[in-house]
Amino acid sequence: MKKRISLFAVILALVFTLSGCSSSSDANYDEDTMIEQADALISSFSQMSTEELDAFKDVSELQLNLTLLQSGFNVQASNFTTMIDAWEAGVEECGDYISHGDFTVEQSSDSIMLTTDAEYEDRDAEITIEFNEKSEMESFTAAAKYSTGEILQKAGLNTVLGMGTVFVVLIFISFIISLFGLIGKTQQKKTEPKQTEAAPAAVEEETVQEEDLTDDLELVAVISAAIAASEGTSTDGFVVRSIKKRRKNSQWK
Repeated sequence: MKKRISLFAVILALVFTLSGCSSSSDANYDEDTMIEQADALISSFSQMSTEELDAFKDVSELQLNLTLLQSGFNVQASNFTTMIDAWEAGVEECGDYISHGDFTVEQSSDSIMLTTDAEYEDRDAEITIEFNEKSEMESFTAAAKYSTGEILQKAGLNTVLGMGTVFVVLIFISFIISLFGLIGKTQQKKTEPKQTEAAPAAVEEETVQEEDLTDDLELVAVISAAIAASEGTSTDGFVVRSIKKRRKNSQWK
């Protein structure tokens, strides 16, 4: 791993030597230096394999900062590993890197953007490298260029996926609503047995009341017979009436 990092430092030093660039502490923008660093970055990345690039992610931030400082590469370790990820994403989408053209410089109040058209194996891309006000490299982007047909195809696919998602959601909502009806029927079936069970109780009360009335009539007949026997008379003159009991007023009829 250390050999790979040392190799990267040697490559950068060689690129800077051949291009005649030198490190500078000047805070003002130096477009030529930044363009040379951008060329060195792309050249170094393109000459390294995926395993060699990933090796930089396994070292400590301090060690990587020292390596970048020794190579004269003006970039922080955290930004450098992020740029490696962006480079690998561009290669995965566009294929292997082939070449790039001249950089176009766009300067703002706190940053400067270097943009160039790059040729990859599968499709072309636009490479953008951003520097801050200290001329430190902050980000790298490789945006693939798609044809009009590819853009329309992607748009159509996104539309189909969106409509499919909407239909799935509607079907799911309809299924949930249908469950509410089943729940209502289940609750109704549970309530009906309770109502049918209440009817036999009323029948039992009426039966009890009728049985009590029969007992009263038998009691009257026995009393009448006893009175007739004691007086020596016949029971034909007695009139037996039914005895009814009122709930509110306890009176005999």
